[in-house]
Amino acid sequence: MPQQRMDIRMIKDILRLKYSATLSHEAIARSLGISKGVVAKYVKLAEAAGLTATELLTASEEELERRLRPSRPIPVRHVQPDYAVVHQELKRKGVTLQLLWEEHHAAHGARAHRYSQFCAHYRFFRDRLARSMRQVHRAGEKLFIDYSGDTVAVIDAGSGEILTAQIFVAVMGASKYAYAEATWTQSLPDWIASHIRAFEFLQACPALAPAATQIPPPVAGVNSST
Repeated sequence: MPQQRMDIRMIKDILRLKYSATLSHEAIARSLGISKGVVAKYVKLAEAAGLTATELLTASEEELERRLRPSRPIPVRHVQPDYAVVHQELKRKGVTLQLLWEEHHAAHGARAHRYSQFCAHYRFFRDRLARSMRQVHRAGEKLFIDYSGDTVAVIDAGSGEILTAQIFVAVMGASKYAYAEATWTQSLPDWIASHIRAFEFLQACPALAPAATQIPPPVAGVNSST
């Protein structure tokens, strides 16, 4: 149960009896009907404020209130973002924690967490999410294949026209050994041909892999492997 705030007049009486009547703490407590601990508390506050006995006895109640009980700053109540939404937003292309924090800070100003705290709270939320099932990949068994989703601009040297190429990526499950190349489309012929060129680069065919047909030529100057 919180203690009641002592009236400033009572504090002034404590100091008057201490410095004018020069009574002991026990006598002051008995005279005012309070505990010796309360008397000692406010005498120490007066000493810590650096006021002389004369200043304490002549100061107004307002001055004593200001010197002995300075107002405490109101703590900032931070606005907690919805970290479930943050987690989903991070799945979008180009979205980072820095961008999401900047949006949060712009919306709430001083009530927003600092960036380091924002990240720490998000990581705490993320680490409490249900874990995915662990997958074990045997060497040479699987080749994971897809288009990256990002495209690359290709400039025609003759016309200056800017064309867009698709990025095909193949990664071995166990070693993470990767192959990447650019093709003009994601059509079936390009899809199959990219598979075959990936197998040729790896000099092997994984145990689980689709069939392939005729190989069309890759985009000039942008075929690459990693």
